[in-house]
Amino acid sequence: MAIYKKNISNLFYIFITSHLLIWTVVPTLTNYNLPLDTIEALAWGSNLDWGFNKHPPMSAFLPEIFYKIFGPQDWAYYLLSQICIIISFFVVFKLAEDFFESKIYCLLSVLLLEGIYFYNFTTPEFNVNVCLIPFWSISVFYLWKGIKNNKILDWLLLGLFAGLGFLSKYLFIYLGLAIGVLLIYMIYTKKLNFKCLVSFVPFIIILLPHIIWLIENDYITITYGLLRTGSEEASIFNHIKHPIIFLGKQIGILLPFLLMVLILVKKFKVNINLNDDNLLFLLSINLIPIFFIFLTSFTMGVKIRTMWMTPFYISFGLLFVYVFKSQINLEKMKVFASIFLILFIISPILYSYVSITKTDKRTDFNGKYLAKQAKVFYETEGKDLGKMEYIKGNEWIAGNISYHLPERPKWIYNSSEVYLCNKDMKCLKYK
Repeated sequence: MAIYKKNISNLFYIFITSHLLIWTVVPTLTNYNLPLDTIEALAWGSNLDWGFNKHPPMSAFLPEIFYKIFGPQDWAYYLLSQICIIISFFVVFKLAEDFFESKIYCLLSVLLLEGIYFYNFTTPEFNVNVCLIPFWSISVFYLWKGIKNNKILDWLLLGLFAGLGFLSKYLFIYLGLAIGVLLIYMIYTKKLNFKCLVSFVPFIIILLPHIIWLIENDYITITYGLLRTGSEEASIFNHIKHPIIFLGKQIGILLPFLLMVLILVKKFKVNINLNDDNLLFLLSINLIPIFFIFLTSFTMGVKIRTMWMTPFYISFGLLFVYVFKSQINLEKMKVFASIFLILFIISPILYSYVSITKTDKRTDFNGKYLAKQAKVFYETEGKDLGKMEYIKGNEWIAGNISYHLPERPKWIYNSSEVYLCNKDMKCLKYK
């Protein structure tokens, strides 16, 4: 049995290593330029602050660390994305060990996630959604540890990672609501005491600088988020249309995942026992965030963009394996493995095909040439200005110039024109 467990663990590590390598190498070889959101994050990182016009700072902070280490090497930012993904896979695997005696179920809890394209096809583009996934999963992990052991350290770590999650994207609030509902229930039923409230200490400390920045900048990121939902398009019909579209898209996204579950399960017979604290926990952290985001769409009549759901399903494999554990037919593992391998292989092939055959994408943009032109222009027209220290412009054009230049001028937002500036902010208008 010990050898069997070791083999399962080895399979898991082979899987996450393969996933990391494939999804780092494939976009590196097939993309000519970094994707929009990654360039945007690097632009923010060149001039770090406690927030930006669209998002809080964590999605800029992580690429900036990688830039300091690797510089303008595109593969490094594809690697960063995959590190976020495999950290999450590892956390789910370790969390599953508390729910199952057999490691085969832990492995299945992770392998099922390859049926959700948020965790493969869309991952090469490092953005706020990818940045959020590890903090979401680690917060869930320490929430469980806190509930199980009620140790101060676990609650403090929950607050720490929840704070980092919130600094990645405000969407973390939906997991926060699930955590709040679950803790209130646990305290009310006397399964927990008020020791859990210590998690607010690191959470507030981490958020405080960003809250101050937010107040000083007229809540600009919140305004941007509301505009992205289409909340300005007031219509009673939207309260029905947008939630239905949201549900339809989620079903479509989960179809490959559900197919993989269907292969494993002998028959779908659901026995929900709410006295099972393990099940109650898994239902809470998986379904309550989805319920609240659906409720947001229904009550406010706003759009829920598909990519916003990226972190919401990271524990779905664990939930489904736990619910159907007694009905999983391990004799079908060969069939399951075949379907898994098809999805695992076809996803990077499709990505490569799209990347190579479609030539009008952001990843086909010649950012290096643009940066070279800008440098020649600045050195020709601004001979007396000295070194280029700043660049004003939007995140895409100015961000590309900043990223590809050796001197890496600091980016400053400007909605229309691009300006190349020295340290005294004497600028040349570029095209």
